[in-house]
Amino acid sequence: MLMQFDPFREFDRLAEQLAAGARTPRPFPMDAYRRGDEFVVSFDLPGMAPDAIDLTVEQNVLTIKAERSFDGREGDEVIAAERPYGAFTRQLFLGETLDAERLVASYETGVLTLRIPVAESAKPRKVPITEGADRLTIEAQTTHAST
Repeated sequence: MLMQFDPFREFDRLAEQLAAGARTPRPFPMDAYRRGDEFVVSFDLPGMAPDAIDLTVEQNVLTIKAERSFDGREGDEVIAAERPYGAFTRQLFLGETLDAERLVASYETGVLTLRIPVAESAKPRKVPITEGADRLTIEAQTTHAST
């Protein structure tokens, strides 16, 4: 049997039970970064079944909800219960520069990864520069039209 001494373990366990008793959804860790023309957001959801994860986008709010329950059976004698169980949730506000309509989600090895493309209107674009002769031509046409 695995034995470990932690003088604060009982306090941590009590705090976890109190938090679980309040049924407050807890957040889960994430990484977010831009890679080229898309934003990548990864969430740690170890031990979650893909069908236990709910991903919704409403207007510019992305909501991820997941739930993990203890797989105990009647008669089990729990020796240690340190893994978090219950409801987990996280909300992100997506800027208008992201194209939430083309969001792609994948789940592999306990990590939910979202890829959100940058909207075409937010991408840098090249602005053509015209030479001064074009401006003179336009000014001449305007002058002749008004006379």
